[in-house]
Amino acid sequence: MSIETALFYIFSAVMLVAAFKVITSKNPVHAALYLVLTFFQGALVWMLLRAEFLSVALVMVYVGAVMVLFLFVVMMLDINVEALRVGFWKHFPVAAALGGLMGVEVAILSLGNFRQTTIAVNPDAAAAALPNTKQLGMVLFTDYFYALEVAAAILLVAMIAAIALTLRTRKDSKYADPAKQVMARQRDRLKVVSMAATAKAPEVSTETSAEGEGK
Repeated sequence: MSIETALFYIFSAVMLVAAFKVITSKNPVHAALYLVLTFFQGALVWMLLRAEFLSVALVMVYVGAVMVLFLFVVMMLDINVEALRVGFWKHFPVAAALGGLMGVEVAILSLGNFRQTTIAVNPDAAAAALPNTKQLGMVLFTDYFYALEVAAAILLVAMIAAIALTLRTRKDSKYADPAKQVMARQRDRLKVVSMAATAKAPEVSTETSAEGEGK
């Protein structure tokens, strides 16, 4: 057994255990941390498969952005964990059976690729000719160019819709008109007003005055 094969089994085993702990942890913060560990192990598996771009993207996008945001939300919200876990073990056998069935289907589909003994192009030669990221970019911007543009347009529309929903006028929100904010000037933000002095003279107590006169 080679070192890469041994590392693959180690990373895969840790990833499966961490994924199982995600759905069985009683604390939502612990579940989010186990999910971070799952993503890290998946990134290491991608690295072993020489998919450097996917590995780095998994760490930066999911671990660095999505999971951190999700972890902060979980920590700030007062979640009733006991109410969410009612009936979990009751439905767990059915969920486990469905998950096992999906795993068997994925294994059947994957075994067909592992059993191939002849290939048309040498993957080592192709990988040595061009970097992995450049190959991915060439495929995305040639064969899947229109699909990439459609996905980008959908994400742009979703981002605009999210901003519009956030800025809409509601009773329980502090709404500010963006047009008025852009048109604001310095003189509108700060106004200097001249006011008369209101400081009072220091008061001298009667006892102090009498002592001074006696001396």
